[in-house]
Amino acid sequence: MNGLSFSELCCLFCCPPCPNRIAAKLAFMPPEPTYEFSSDENGKCTYTLAERAEWQNSERDKEKLEGFFTRTSRGNKIACLFVRCSPTAKFTILFSHGNAVDLGQMSSFYLGLGSQINCNIFSYDYSGYGVSEGKPSEKNLYADIDAAWQALRTRYGISPENIILYGQSIGTVPTVDLAARYEVGAVVLHSPLMSGMRVAFPNTKRTWFFDAFPSIDKVSNVMSPTLVIHGTEDEVIDFSHGLTIFEKCPRAVEPLWVEGAGHNDVELYNVYLERLKQFVSVELIN
Repeated sequence: MNGLSFSELCCLFCCPPCPNRIAAKLAFMPPEPTYEFSSDENGKCTYTLAERAEWQNSERDKEKLEGFFTRTSRGNKIACLFVRCSPTAKFTILFSHGNAVDLGQMSSFYLGLGSQINCNIFSYDYSGYGVSEGKPSEKNLYADIDAAWQALRTRYGISPENIILYGQSIGTVPTVDLAARYEVGAVVLHSPLMSGMRVAFPNTKRTWFFDAFPSIDKVSNVMSPTLVIHGTEDEVIDFSHGLTIFEKCPRAVEPLWVEGAGHNDVELYNVYLERLKQFVSVELIN
């Protein structure tokens, strides 16, 4: 049944794992924080990289970075970072990062990516990541992106049609959830997963009641243009996940299958930036 062995089925039905346990096992590996937020007497936050960070931002880069806190519907105060990459940017990317990084580790990448594809980037740390409060969980993940979305819309006044939702790895989970509820300028799903059980048990063919991260059941409700990116040799989230997600997207554009790429090196291939540039500056404009 569903490709699972008899012993696996017995285990699942007799002692099914709860979604949060699947989530914790598969997804959440927050690193030691690599940045700090400090507030002045007026309450303004200053974003600085910690000494343990692998690099430090230049003074010019610091001028492009604006950090602040916002509070989620579940009561956690989470860190947000707005990266002003281009004064002529039409789109702002709401970026949900992968599972073992925080805003400090990603800020340099955001600066480079945004300048290359002429987009500003807004990102946030999940509950329990970086200097965000709380603990990582599936429910917090959805509340976190909701709070980030509201902050981006209200604080900066950016319209949905000018927002690109970008999720990478575990970040595709909140991205799909939000995109299924709001129509936006576009969606990018980078190394997406179908669900937690389908990662843990690759032969799973349906969504069990105790599954976590069931993006496969939500992606058919995403009505924005969607670009799916996946490495063909992904050792963490099998390439089949990207293929199936792509097939289920109602408005999928030509995907990017990066031949030979794994889970953490897709960005190192030239075709990655080339495809994003084409998507943002040509396909979304015409």
